[in-house]
Amino acid sequence: MSDSAQQLTAPVKVAARDVAPNRRRGGDIRVVLSPKTVASTSGFMGTLTLAPDEFVAEHYHPYSEEFIFVVRGRITARIEGETLIELSAGEGLMVPIGQRHRVWNSGTEEAHAVFHLSPLAPRPDLGHVDTEPLPQSGAGQPQLDVGGRADE
Repeated sequence: MSDSAQQLTAPVKVAARDVAPNRRRGGDIRVVLSPKTVASTSGFMGTLTLAPDEFVAEHYHPYSEEFIFVVRGRITARIEGETLIELSAGEGLMVPIGQRHRVWNSGTEEAHAVFHLSPLAPRPDLGHVDTEPLPQSGAGQPQLDVGGRADE
């Protein structure tokens, strides 16, 4: 087996604390496992931390389902502008492909969640469509960067 094939099949460990947070869409979003960080080919996964009343702006994914699992605290999701779903620690939600969704911390303590999106969009810039103004749209706030291989 070639070194490049070996690299793609070897397990890769990444710590969320070692990933730079992205706050552009709201909250502290860290894409931990992705095509860029571990050369994944089927999806990406990360963490979300929200302070009380903090939110991630409404958006949708034209190619991916999004799975959200609350580890600590409370999160409310608004789906398609009207359906509200409350999640507590130990509960998960699957948002179908193409459905607009916004999430916020509806509790009084910091909330922590894990998210996973799959399948991948054909290109990273096609994977996420914002549908409301972003809370942190100023200069110096990078886009979520999940694409490309880790060595690119």
